[in-house]
Amino acid sequence: MSDPALDGDWHPVALSAALPAGARLATRLLGREVVVWRGADGAVHAGEDRCPHRGTRLSVGEVKGDEIVCAYHGWRFDGAGRCTKVPAHPALDTASQARLCARMHHAEERYGLVWVCVGTPAKPVLPFPEHDDPHLRIVHCGPYDVDAAGPRIVENFLDMAHFGWVHGGILGDLDHTEVRDYQVDPFDDGQGGSGVIATQCRFWQPRTNSLAHGGSEVEYTYRVVRPLTAILTKLPEAQAGFREAISLHVQPLEEERSRVFIILAMTNDADSDEALRAFQDTIFGQDLPILENQRPKKLPLAPGAEQSMACDRLSLAYRRLLKESGMRWGVIAE
Repeated sequence: MSDPALDGDWHPVALSAALPAGARLATRLLGREVVVWRGADGAVHAGEDRCPHRGTRLSVGEVKGDEIVCAYHGWRFDGAGRCTKVPAHPALDTASQARLCARMHHAEERYGLVWVCVGTPAKPVLPFPEHDDPHLRIVHCGPYDVDAAGPRIVENFLDMAHFGWVHGGILGDLDHTEVRDYQVDPFDDGQGGSGVIATQCRFWQPRTNSLAHGGSEVEYTYRVVRPLTAILTKLPEAQAGFREAISLHVQPLEEERSRVFIILAMTNDADSDEALRAFQDTIFGQDLPILENQRPKKLPLAPGAEQSMACDRLSLAYRRLLKESGMRWGVIAE
């Protein structure tokens, strides 16, 4: 399915650290089979996971130098997809080889992730300024595989009303379930991030983060900067000077199957990376059975398709954003 909102956007497909020089991996993106590899020069490349000769997946081959080699007949392809060698025809001239192209995608690295765009990029990779703040520590969590549509995952990330029910004893409890009024506005940072923003989101939490040892009022700000990316910031009242930003990035494998990458940017220097990941693993593990049991699995965009309340103001703004973008992947438009 072609999707105008997603084909020209950038999507995470791997942690940079999981792709050393000479490595390749097979993945899926928007229903397509994709091969990603890193050459000896350190550059990442991505393309259709299929040799144009006889259709063998390039991901079962190997990387030699900066090129990927098909396991079936040894055809070699550079980062631009040009064939540089056909072993069965060693005398084939360079111009003829160059016409034997593998289909390539755009690939970049930002924020410790490998990003791929299967169409023509409409914007740069999304901005995440907290990641570049030298005062904040960066920790990558996941990836997490979910049998759910990407928009359902983002909407859950934006939801405060489930804290006491799904994250009891950590992000909420059943004695503090009220979602107070908050502000939702259009958002455009002028740097390629645009969508909606929710401010003045205040909620009482028993344990706001891995360092907290008691309940506290927390102020959240949510930014939806791309259809499948949201960023939240947290300021706990009881921890003066503590800052935390959590970005959620969805890799849309299929319409109803996704992979989630989470990046933490925070002032926490006390906990180990493993402890921070374990805390996030717990939170996401609590969300997982909810996400995988929502029906329909795709996010319905038609007004009235699901009953909503005032606390769902951000969710409704997110749905309108997707509808206005013409998004078709993982949603029920009408």
